[in-house]
Amino acid sequence: MDYDSSTEELTPKKKVLFLCTGNSCRSQMAEAIVNVALGDRWQASSAGTQPAGYVHPLALEALAEMGIHHQGRSKLADEFRQVDFDLVVTVCDSAAEECPLWLGKGVRLHHSFPDPAQSGRIEDFRAVRDAISYEIIALLLKNENTSQEGPISFNL
Repeated sequence: MDYDSSTEELTPKKKVLFLCTGNSCRSQMAEAIVNVALGDRWQASSAGTQPAGYVHPLALEALAEMGIHHQGRSKLADEFRQVDFDLVVTVCDSAAEECPLWLGKGVRLHHSFPDPAQSGRIEDFRAVRDAISYEIIALLLKNENTSQEGPISFNL
């Protein structure tokens, strides 16, 4: 078999799960942003502890404003119990309280964002989108090469 040294060795993508209560806004935006910004290195999924059953239209609009056309669906966290995640990130306080122990694989950490659906204003969706774009991307880049067990500290 011939080997072409110019061919890069494929490294498996790390997997991250974003958990929220309804899986309609914050976790959906995090999933979409990570899959676009870091899709060559990370595979993002999202789920909810009590899925709303839809992705909020203003979350989709805020994503579209930055060129991301997300086709996500609201999912129950139990769908992912058997998936080996590298990280599991709760993005709302309610999900962190409802899932104090993630029973699946993956290091769990919490980084809360305000719920933009509370106001229903596009400006609030944009603010959360922008915060996720910066803070979650920084979190994943910081932890790309870690293989530690236990909680990960996150200080920006």
